[in-house]
Amino acid sequence: MIVRSIEDIINSDRNVAWGNGQSRRFLVESDTMGYSLTDTIINAGTTSLLEYKNHLEACYCIEGEGTVETVDEGKIYSIKAGTMYALDKNDKHYLTAHTTMRLVCVFLPALEGHEVHNLAAEESSCY
Repeated sequence: MIVRSIEDIINSDRNVAWGNGQSRRFLVESDTMGYSLTDTIINAGTTSLLEYKNHLEACYCIEGEGTVETVDEGKIYSIKAGTMYALDKNDKHYLTAHTTMRLVCVFLPALEGHEVHNLAAEESSCY
């Protein structure tokens, strides 16, 4: 059985600055669960162009407000506490945090644990 608290994560190398916030990685590849579980903070006032070419991701918002915009379709979805969104087609997207957001995220397959975004690049950052 694996048991971890947020305090365990914050004081470890599993607390990763991903570019526009923090990713607290409760489960990673070395935990051999097949998926990752993160508690992710997105800084207020930021917009991130993201794409996961090697992972599917589902996010459940538990705090804050923002939007997710699909690049291909240009659809904008409002995200607030109690909303889930899933990137079921490796969707390239903009994530904008109007206030500080907190998301519980699941990645399949699992993250290795050290991945970060390159938000300075012209292209979207990707895992």
